[in-house]
Amino acid sequence: MRTIRIHLDQPLAVAAELNLPAQAAEHVARVLRMNPGDPLTVFNGDGHDYAAIILAMGKRELSVRIESKQLVRNESPLPLTLAQGVARGEKMDLIVQKATELGVARIVPLLTERSEVKLDAARAERRLAHWRAVVASACEQSGRAHLPEVAPALPLAAWLHDLADDGALRLALLPEAGRASRELRFTAAGGLLVVGPEGGLGERDVEALGAAGFEGLRLGPRILRTETAGLAALAALQALHGDG
Repeated sequence: MRTIRIHLDQPLAVAAELNLPAQAAEHVARVLRMNPGDPLTVFNGDGHDYAAIILAMGKRELSVRIESKQLVRNESPLPLTLAQGVARGEKMDLIVQKATELGVARIVPLLTERSEVKLDAARAERRLAHWRAVVASACEQSGRAHLPEVAPALPLAAWLHDLADDGALRLALLPEAGRASRELRFTAAGGLLVVGPEGGLGERDVEALGAAGFEGLRLGPRILRTETAGLAALAALQALHGDG
C-alpha cells in the first residue's frame, strides 16, 4: 500500500492535533480522496516521519492527529553539493527534483559566464521559493525526511569567494578533460560538483574553478545536456562512493 507523505513547515510532536495547510488539505481530500480515519505520514525535515490519522475534513480544512514518530535512515553517507548553472524553465525544476531523489545534500543555483537566465532580486526570490517547494515535493515522493538545502542563486565568482575550505572534493563536469568517477577518493566532507548551464562553462568560469582548486570530472565520450549531466554524475557518484 502506498504511503502518503505530506511535508509541513512547522514543529511536529506526538499527540499533537493540527490542520493541514489549504493546498495540502485539498490534495489529500480531492486528489487522493482520503477520508477521516485514514492514515498518512507527515514530516518537517527533522529526520523523522510522523504517523498520523485524519480526524476531520471540511470544505477547506483537514485536521490530523500525530500518533507516533520514527527516525528515517535513508540519507546518503556521501554529502554532495550540486552547484548547477541555472537552466531555463522546467529544466531547472527537473534538475532540482531528480537531484533530491538521488540524495543530494545541497543545491546551489549558479549564474555563470554563459547563463541565459537573468534573475533580478524579485524573480530570484520567487524562483528560490519555487525550487524549495520542488524539493519538498520530491522528498514526499522519495521518502527522504531531511530536505536538501537550496541556496539563493549566486554568481559563480561570489560563490567561489565565500567557499569554505572544509576538505570537500572539488569537481567540475568538463567533457574535454578530467578524472573518471571511479578514480575519485572522498573524505567525510563529501564533494562539490559544478555543472554548467545550457551553453556549458565558459573559459573564465573554467579558469576561476581551476584557481579555486576544482578538478575536471568526465563521465564518458558523449556530451550531455545540462539537465542530464549533473544527474548522471550524481547517480554515478552515489553508486560508486555513496548509496552503493
